[in-house]
Amino acid sequence: MEAPAAPHNPAETEAFVSSPLPSVEITVTAPEQMRDLGRRVAKLLRAGDLVMLNGELGAGKTTLTRGLGEGLGVRGAVTSPTFVIARVHPSLGDGPPLVHVDAYRLGGGLDEMEDLDLDVSLPESVIVVEWGEGKVEELTEDRLHVVIHRAVGDTTDEVRHVTLTGLGGRWSAVDLSVLSA
Repeated sequence: MEAPAAPHNPAETEAFVSSPLPSVEITVTAPEQMRDLGRRVAKLLRAGDLVMLNGELGAGKTTLTRGLGEGLGVRGAVTSPTFVIARVHPSLGDGPPLVHVDAYRLGGGLDEMEDLDLDVSLPESVIVVEWGEGKVEELTEDRLHVVIHRAVGDTTDEVRHVTLTGLGGRWSAVDLSVLSA
């Protein structure tokens, strides 16, 4: 004998399907604030996390990553890996190492980045990929997507609008609003 079907509530299903992704927008007005944001984000990170950073040249991606490194307590100065493509910063304590990748010069997707062994490093590391959109999404469905918007052109405006969005089950229960406190 077949068990009766559970009652179906279309409103409940619709709410689940259309529930917004965890997201927060933060306005940053100075490089030190961007570093501080990185330190705050680091408190939410754990081994196995992928962080994708996107924004124009000079938006503050490396500055944010510098703060992540400080917050994670890793060794070495976090600088742009533009010419070396990737840098590994081992933990000074019991936290995960930071793998900092700059995919700007890489044209293809994950196949082109295969030599970096990011899929091997991911389970025990925090991987931060600048310019990773369209290149590293295949690594995991769970990732923190960070977009930094700034005024473009000839401007001395230091204002940045940073949007952080959690994707996948890992981030569904994370309260990103704590970052704006």
